[in-house]
Amino acid sequence: MAELAIHAPIEMDSREVRGWMMYDWANSAFSTTVVTTLLGPYLSSVAESVGSVNFLGFRFEPDAFFPTCVSISVILQVLFLPVLGAIADYSTLKKRFLMAFATVGAVATILLFIIRPDLGLVGTNGAVLLGGLLFIIANLSFGAAIVFYNGFLPDIAPPEARDAVSARGWALGYLGGGLLLAINLVMLQVMSDTALAVRLSIASAGVWWLVFTYLFTAPRLRQRPPLKQLPRGESYLSQGVKQIFRTLRQIRSTYPETLRYLIAYLIYNDGIQTVIVVSTLFASSDLGAKSDQLVLLILLIQFVAFGGALLFGWLAQRFGAKRSIVFSLIIWVIIVVAAYAVLYEIWQLYVLGILVALVLGGSQALSRSLFSQMIPRANESEFFGFYEISERGTSWIGPLLFAAAVQITGTTRVAILSVILFFVLGLILLLPVNVRKAMLDAGNDPEGVVL
Repeated sequence: MAELAIHAPIEMDSREVRGWMMYDWANSAFSTTVVTTLLGPYLSSVAESVGSVNFLGFRFEPDAFFPTCVSISVILQVLFLPVLGAIADYSTLKKRFLMAFATVGAVATILLFIIRPDLGLVGTNGAVLLGGLLFIIANLSFGAAIVFYNGFLPDIAPPEARDAVSARGWALGYLGGGLLLAINLVMLQVMSDTALAVRLSIASAGVWWLVFTYLFTAPRLRQRPPLKQLPRGESYLSQGVKQIFRTLRQIRSTYPETLRYLIAYLIYNDGIQTVIVVSTLFASSDLGAKSDQLVLLILLIQFVAFGGALLFGWLAQRFGAKRSIVFSLIIWVIIVVAAYAVLYEIWQLYVLGILVALVLGGSQALSRSLFSQMIPRANESEFFGFYEISERGTSWIGPLLFAAAVQITGTTRVAILSVILFFVLGLILLLPVNVRKAMLDAGNDPEGVVL
């Protein structure tokens, strides 16, 4: 059947927009407190008390277990996202699924509180495995909910307002995640039982996620009728898979420069995501950084990234987004080399953290805006849906490579060098991309855009 012809002008409801943005505030606590800061080092420390993690006869090094769980959760996201994307496009279940996955993810995060050494019935090894399973469920749910969350943006804001609405949501995410992390830092400093403080902090991210989702997002978001009707004889699964391959064929034949950029982005972004996942693990394992020091580091990165995004936005206005991203990738390579060669003191960790924050906010913000210049005006949602699916399709490789390097070398310091491969290869692939041709191929006017 043909797509539904629904093209009525979108009238922004400020109350609904705030409810949508507050989901970023709600869920960012999970990625900041749990994924980036506390869970990896905590599971590693619990595993170290028994020497290694044993699962079905396979032994994991303590520092390799959490990156492996990250990779598994992302692989599962790749399997589910095409179906979820089809549901978002073709059904009226968008809000219901957003709430369902947010609830499952938040509850799994809260249950991480029970993970401790010598857990009744399962012991320490079983506790680590249970912690890994709960994290996989939580991270899978986090990614699934994001698909539906992003799908609401075209519903709540007209094209000319989407950049501003999206940016404010992103900013609220930084602020919400940073605020809870600051509370966690106070908990780690005032509580005498550090392990209990870490467990409470991890669980608090789940509570934060759940409470703010139901307090602001649930009552304010309104479900709209779908813009597309599922073709006769198709299921969400079959239509989701066909949509991916249709977009892939179109990119290959009609937008080759966009495809080249997308491949480069997927590779260097994998390096960025790997740094985010393993940075605190490296700091705790190799430098002996304590939990409160890790929280302070992430807090520093959280707020400095605001300035980084603004700085690279200024650079892009003068030198172009592509050149600015190239500059950021060179800095990423320097950061990884410095982490291996000269990072031995905690104060050096904070200095390097500031440098990470500057390029973190800038490289990610400019990557998305540059991609938006290279896609056809009428197909933004489909292309960005493919962008999201493709990104998750590769972001497990870096953590898995890092985990393998730890398994082989037994040290995170040598393993961190593996991340350089992603930045160097991404840089090599990005340099020949012709941004002007990509824009013209997509029917966009490059006039006024600094290239």
